[in-house]
Amino acid sequence: MIKLVAIDIDGTLLNDKHEITPEVHAAIHKAKAQGVKIVLCTGRPITGVQQYLSDLELKREGDYVITFNGAMVQDTFTKEVISHLTLTHANIMDIYEMSRELGLHMHFNDMSNLYTPNRDVGKYTVYESYLTNTPLFYTPMNEVAEDIMVSKAMFIDEEEILAPAIAKIPASFGEKYNLVRSSPFFLEVLNPEASKGNAVHGLAQKLGIKQSEVMCIGDQENDSTMIEYAGVGVAMENAIDKIKAMADFITLSNEESGVAHAINKFVLEG
Repeated sequence: MIKLVAIDIDGTLLNDKHEITPEVHAAIHKAKAQGVKIVLCTGRPITGVQQYLSDLELKREGDYVITFNGAMVQDTFTKEVISHLTLTHANIMDIYEMSRELGLHMHFNDMSNLYTPNRDVGKYTVYESYLTNTPLFYTPMNEVAEDIMVSKAMFIDEEEILAPAIAKIPASFGEKYNLVRSSPFFLEVLNPEASKGNAVHGLAQKLGIKQSEVMCIGDQENDSTMIEYAGVGVAMENAIDKIKAMADFITLSNEESGVAHAINKFVLEG
């Protein structure tokens, strides 16, 4: 019996118009009415999920959200931060130097804002700010506060620029951070312990929910750890091949209300 469903947002919960279809909304509402925990689990910052938490009525007592690719787990009712795995000022300087070596744009988030040290602000930085409703600031590295707590950093560029640059990242850099590709133009740089899988696991333990009672639904590489952890790992039809290969079930696409199809099959009918 599934007691917790963790759902990625972009390419999973939302269709290509960034909408929650009526079918998905209804399935989530029915599952929640049966006492199932519905947890949005996203690479987005907390500012970028508020609309969907409200739309799905996931701000009530006992509701939680996982943001920043697992770096933060928060109680949406009390606003209490359950866990927050951050990067330090020294980490951000290190990540910035790597972005310069690779010739990539970069930006980083604290709890509320998005910052970029790139004078020629990357178009995908602007896109991220718009998509997640997060204020964007051009901030030279010598102006970054020493006590900043960074939830995540990102290398961003066109796929034909980003992909070959990723191949040049030294193994030593990858050992210091958790590097996950969340889209063709985003490579996320996180605290080494921060991942969607670890966050879902920790929340399930806190709630007394067994691994076998957890279903996770996603489509991109940054969903791999939670798909792997889940008792039932579900890939969207529009997911990348890596996610499909590790999933227990492939549902319909995000354009076909695939989240609703999975919930109906494993929660409401199961």
